[in-house]
Amino acid sequence: VRLVESGGGLVQPGGSLKLSCAASGDPFSTYALGWFRLAPGKEREFVAAIPRTGADARYSDSVKGRFTISRDNVKKEVYLQMDALLPDDTAVYYCAAGTLPAARPQYYAIWGRGTQVTVSS
Repeated sequence: VRLVESGGGLVQPGGSLKLSCAASGDPFSTYALGWFRLAPGKEREFVAAIPRTGADARYSDSVKGRFTISRDNVKKEVYLQMDALLPDDTAVYYCAAGTLPAARPQYYAIWGRGTQVTVSS
């Protein structure tokens, strides 16, 4: 499986963006999927994860209530809807595929190259 993120860009504080991550190859539906982010001067941070079935997604405390992860196993895509964006959400966002919908990156074997999200007025 290969992953390619899209949908990043510049948005004002309080705005919204929807990131997409398209997968090529199989078997997409057997993977748990996650979103992580990396900001300058900070460590890679877990954002959200979703299991194979799409139920019981999990979120970091910093995005809970503002971000929503979803997946479409037919289209082989995973999404991250980001609302009420804050300047602290500025980062490169990566999608990843792995065995469990975990917060630790060690559970993910396949990573995309990332898409830049900048929240600024």
